[in-house]
Amino acid sequence: MAARDRDDDEDFDLGISLEAVAAIVDAARAVQEGEESGRLAREEEDEEGLDAEDEENMDEDALRAFIADLNEDEQASLIALAWIGRGDYSGEEWEEARALAKERNTRDTAEYLLGIDMLGDMIEEGLSELGLSLEDADGS
Repeated sequence: MAARDRDDDEDFDLGISLEAVAAIVDAARAVQEGEESGRLAREEEDEEGLDAEDEENMDEDALRAFIADLNEDEQASLIALAWIGRGDYSGEEWEEARALAKERNTRDTAEYLLGIDMLGDMIEEGLSELGLSLEDADGS
């Protein structure tokens, strides 16, 4: 059973579009998976590893810029989704998690988020706890 058992979706404010969340999840997965494969490539082939690292950094730089361009509420929502996804809060504690994320968000949000292992999975799990899905972004 989803944590959010309400039919009044209009009263629920995620604070960020599902499309933006989906884009961040995809990019985070690519960057974090790329970090692991980039490390292996650099260990095996120094010259080709540099090319892979440059390409990986471009992806990470773009993700960091995207997150930095989000407003304070959107950034807090991403942090809260990650916290819920990793089990720090339940779906019922969404407003509390989001308020605390907004209050504590005094540093580089992208740096913080990209430091969370499996960020894409954590955010997707957070959405699931709220009764939402990345697939919902496709229909909009």
